[in-house]
Amino acid sequence: MGIFKIEGGISLKGDITPQGAKNEALQILCAVLLTPEKVIINNIPDIIDINKLITLLGNLGVKIQKTGSGSYTFQADEVNINYLETEAFKKEGGSLRGSIMIVGPLLARFGKGYIPKPGGDKIGRRRLDTHFEGFINLGAKFRYNREDHFYGVEAPKGLKGADMLLDEASVTGTANIVMAAVLAKGKTTVYNAACEPYLQQLCKMLNCMGAKITGVGSNLLAIEGVENLGGCEHRILPDMIEIGSWIGLAAMTKSEITIKDVSWDNLGVIPNTFRKLGITLERRGDDIYIPAHVDGYEVKTDIDGSILTIADAPWPGFTPDLLSIVLVVATQARGDILIHQKMFESRLFFVDKLIDMGAKIMLCDPHRAVVMGHDFKSQLKATTMSSPDIRAGISLLIAALSAKGTSTIQNIEQIDRGYERIDERLRAIGANIVRA
Repeated sequence: MGIFKIEGGISLKGDITPQGAKNEALQILCAVLLTPEKVIINNIPDIIDINKLITLLGNLGVKIQKTGSGSYTFQADEVNINYLETEAFKKEGGSLRGSIMIVGPLLARFGKGYIPKPGGDKIGRRRLDTHFEGFINLGAKFRYNREDHFYGVEAPKGLKGADMLLDEASVTGTANIVMAAVLAKGKTTVYNAACEPYLQQLCKMLNCMGAKITGVGSNLLAIEGVENLGGCEHRILPDMIEIGSWIGLAAMTKSEITIKDVSWDNLGVIPNTFRKLGITLERRGDDIYIPAHVDGYEVKTDIDGSILTIADAPWPGFTPDLLSIVLVVATQARGDILIHQKMFESRLFFVDKLIDMGAKIMLCDPHRAVVMGHDFKSQLKATTMSSPDIRAGISLLIAALSAKGTSTIQNIEQIDRGYERIDERLRAIGANIVRA
């Protein structure tokens, strides 16, 4: 199991380009199963979770050709649907959260889809009800084997359009339902649909393939089913979570960094949320320029002077994947912040590692933490720690880069699941980080 050795307290400088978006790639890659024609996808991140999904698609019989850095051609003209019932698939599919999104395309095109209980980050309960209730609304029959946690949906006579109101605005649930509905007979409406940029990207790609989806970008999607879909070429957006991570890194290490080609129009409230922490961001074309915060950064209070609260919410609210970054950045802010993580009850449990480093954090309950900023008057101290999940892992890495002394981070495979060649890219802007 790999580790990172990090010498902290070093100011960084330079340009950094975000990878392709992990959460978009997981959806887009599954959509190639909807057509027997070639699909070209560009800007795919080279990370563990995405590479696992590409391997899974290959084992299903999808023909895959890498044509360049981050560019692949996929052709699902000879899918081996029987692979879904093998022990190899149960093991492979269960190791990846994103594998759940192969079910919708397979159900739509082949009349059945199976999946073992998906893996992923251990950040609390992550229910799958929205996915399967959507499939049932489209006419599929659902079954679940409790002994080996194996889910199945079948519609041998095909799916039929339906009107549905989702019980939650699940991004992956919406994506799965949309991919199933594009080949269903008749019209489907999905209310309380997720409307994240990555879901918008999926809908735009499906429309390029011949689907008929309207309402893209809103929480009410209308899908007119078609008989078949064709090929297309698609480019994945830059990863907004990685962009937020680099903003936090620049502030914590008092570094002058330019984040290149960020697709500003798809960042939503992310820039302004970091500005509330007192961080200076400049828009330069499609880049973000962050000057060195040599005098620190001061938290803005609410209009009435009460403590600033930063909470997650469905898009266009603040993404929950960046709350861990905000929490770490707040440890050196001038002022206090309440972090409210509404969605996952285990995501704040990494704060004990930050407290060990000298941070002032009061964990109120599984969902809320008050952070009392040091204003850089007391530097975080180096320590040995383990990465519990992707987002907590990158947050601890940022803390280590700002801390005094040499830190060790164990279980770095968690970070590699979501961040491409992160040690190489950090060294390119002056970080002292070694993979061992």
